[in-house]
Amino acid sequence: MNYSYALLARGLLPEISLIVGALLVLAYDLIRGRQHTLAERRTAALCIGATALIAAIFDSVAVGALGPIYGHNFILDQLALATRTGVLGLALLTLGVTAGAKLLRHPAEYVAIILFATAGFTLMAAAHHLLVAFVALELASLSLYVLAGFDKDQRASAEAALKYFLFGGMATAFLLFGFSLIYGVTGELEFSRIAQSLAHGHMTPLLALALVMVLVAFGFKAAAAPFHLWAPDAYEGAPTPSTALIASASKLAGFTLFLRLLWPGLSSLAGDVATAGNSGGWLILVALLAGASLLLGNLAALAQSNLRRLLAYSAIAHTGAMLLGVIAAGSAGVGPLFYYLATYGVATVGAFGVITVLEQQGRCQKISDVAGLYQRSPLLAGCLTVFILSLAGIPPLAGFFGKFAVFAATLQIGGVAGPAGWLTLLAIALSAVALYYYLIVLKQALVVAPATENSARIRVPLTTALTLLIAVGLLLGLGLFPSLVLGLF
Repeated sequence: MNYSYALLARGLLPEISLIVGALLVLAYDLIRGRQHTLAERRTAALCIGATALIAAIFDSVAVGALGPIYGHNFILDQLALATRTGVLGLALLTLGVTAGAKLLRHPAEYVAIILFATAGFTLMAAAHHLLVAFVALELASLSLYVLAGFDKDQRASAEAALKYFLFGGMATAFLLFGFSLIYGVTGELEFSRIAQSLAHGHMTPLLALALVMVLVAFGFKAAAAPFHLWAPDAYEGAPTPSTALIASASKLAGFTLFLRLLWPGLSSLAGDVATAGNSGGWLILVALLAGASLLLGNLAALAQSNLRRLLAYSAIAHTGAMLLGVIAAGSAGVGPLFYYLATYGVATVGAFGVITVLEQQGRCQKISDVAGLYQRSPLLAGCLTVFILSLAGIPPLAGFFGKFAVFAATLQIGGVAGPAGWLTLLAIALSAVALYYYLIVLKQALVVAPATENSARIRVPLTTALTLLIAVGLLLGLGLFPSLVLGLF
């Protein structure tokens, strides 16, 4: 076993850059920032945070795919490299939309916690050990709980943080219990050694209980039905940039972590979903979560008049489609799922970036609050159109090819006649339902005239405008050239 500390430090350069950046943000604000206005303090914090994220991106690319490091506790393969770069990019976009958000009382602390959360995400991408995975997941989760309740002036923010924390704490208990059972049965903590220990075994009651515990925790973290109850309130009450980070980067890192655990680590217990007479295993549980999420997310979104809650329920529906990517990863690889996660994250950050700017002009909660957006700001209306159509899966935007890649990979598992095929057909049918409620939003933005009190022109901050345009460019570019991402795998 190679336990080289030099190699470990080299492999964790992105995390080091993020932690140093977080400490610098806090130190600068403590020493110099209190002499300036709140707006100037936010500008300084965002600049230092963005510099730390850019440095971490360069570090991630420079480190590359080193393979296993520090005794296989971390694995820096192509998936880890892509996920690290992806979550760092999504965090950078989040900071970009934060520049146009409501001024919070403690901007340096807010940016520092975003950097801590991102460090947790990047560690989750490289974790190959149950304890490392748990620590990384909790570093990210605890940071997100704080970000959700950061707006102390809003009661809804405190409520969102409390519900998020309570559900997240319960999920942590399930996860730790599941991990302890896996360790008790196998005597191993590394994912590869767990796979070796289970290679010639069979499903036992303890292993079945462990799988249920882990998948319940995963359902909570990913907001999959029926473990989704925290998501609509958290999306509605949290500060908008916090919601953008929760909905994008945390999803990408979380799916990567659990994908690594389920397929390499527990692949011998996967079972079969190619035929109706399957042999059982965790694939059946994932399929049930996918079906429930697709149904509940899309149907509940139809009844929403609150824009944030609509995006929350659509996120639950997207989680169902992403779970199809988890099912297909055993045969088609991780490429389709990663592409879907990354492009969904960009579109989600962009959509919440538009909401951020609208909140500066007044309240933006109801779908009707975006009425007449084309007349008030053609730039925001155009960007929102791209983001919504990408979420709906309209070509040639990246969201279409993300869904297409996942659905095509899932259909290859037993064709249309098997359970995987049924789920795929259900997802395709419900995509038409999703298009309906997404078009309701665009109808308000592009067709309906603005209310008298909301008819003033909207000024978009330069940083936020550039961020939104970059997100639009990514969705168009990756939609026209999907092989730029799919070719990595």
